[in-house]
Amino acid sequence: MTLQKLSGFPAPKPALEQYATPATVAARLLHHAAGEDAVEGKRVLDLGCGTGMLACGASLIGAGEVVGVDVDRAALRTAQANAALVGAEVDLVCGEIGLAFPIRPQTFDTVVMNPPFGAQKKHADRPFIDCALASAGVVYGIFNAGSRPFIESYIAGRGRITGAVGGSFTLPRTFAFHRRDRLDIPVEILRIERC
Repeated sequence: MTLQKLSGFPAPKPALEQYATPATVAARLLHHAAGEDAVEGKRVLDLGCGTGMLACGASLIGAGEVVGVDVDRAALRTAQANAALVGAEVDLVCGEIGLAFPIRPQTFDTVVMNPPFGAQKKHADRPFIDCALASAGVVYGIFNAGSRPFIESYIAGRGRITGAVGGSFTLPRTFAFHRRDRLDIPVEILRIERC
């Protein structure tokens, strides 16, 4: 219920696939991670944190430290306001997920993320997966339902999927090219462990 109070993107950018993570999906991911002792007292990194939905949630359920990284300064300002609104302690960093990633590798216990699905830019999720595996031993990410075989192949030798939870991601009409008022996208929350 607390996460439902958070504001979404002030001016979403289609090229960045900026859709607010639904509070219900964020809560499901965080509940799953917390039940596996991956949040409380842990150092948690939110990759592509956007407006801070996952980062704020991780802080509220007891993460020892939470860092959110996003390339969009306007989204980070909203994330800061959201954190203040709900009393979450989150450090926010402006930086690109990929080669110029501003965080030292292997400095976190857990990564949470809702990476781009690749609808606007093919393979947009790959830098997120790569950074996640380099940053923490365990990753919880939201992916299109049916992505599991691709992800298993992509991370072979570097990580393995050790859990999955289904869900639905409701996208409201956000951009001019959207034809429906809302669209329910089946998603899966995957737990990935680094090898």
